Amino acid sequence: MSEPIRQKGFVIHPGFLDRAAQVKLVARLREVLAIAPLFTPRTRRGPMSVRMSAAGKYGWISDTRGYRYDTQHPDGMTWPAIPDEVTAIWEAVSDCPRAPECCLVNWYGEGARMGLHRDEDEADLTCPVVSVSLGDEGLFRMGNVERGGRTKSIWLKSGDVVVMGGAARLAHHGVDRIRFGSSTLLPNSGRINLTLRVVT
Repeated sequence: MSEPIRQKGFVIHPGFLDRAAQVKLVARLREVLAIAPLFTPRTRRGPMSVRMSAAGKYGWISDTRGYRYDTQHPDGMTWPAIPDEVTAIWEAVSDCPRAPECCLVNWYGEGARMGLHRDEDEADLTCPVVSVSLGDEGLFRMGNVERGGRTKSIWLKSGDVVVMGGAARLAHHGVDRIRFGSSTLLPNSGRINLTLRVVT
């Protein structure tokens, strides 16, 4: 694991998870998705390119009525518990006394992206958002609190962890594209991104 990289308030931990830890985590996530399958969120502009699920007390729902945290999967089941391996990452890097209440599971297939956005629907903004990358590399863009202005980008690799707290807590960020097939972690390629957050 390399020394953390700090850019625009974002703290990036390259190689935080070694290959064995990544393989184990993917196996645990398969258990999560067996209970709460991936679904395609929709916005008023149409379906998102990223598929999604969650673990923890809350998940994130987006449909024609808007977006919100919810205690149930769109199919009606409660979300499965956050795996211990994921909680351990939060405890190691977040510097937050509270436990995460939500772990979003985003799956990026070929051509998927995530536009610049802010995570601002949580009640306690003193708690960071922690992001974990698994699988194919993703071009992560770091922006500013206000929309617009100069941004910086970095390719996140499998096993990298990003902490968005302090000055970066309300900063815009997104994933412009992935290098499909750049990792052998997932049998059919693609990228999994976990984001941990305190909701209430």
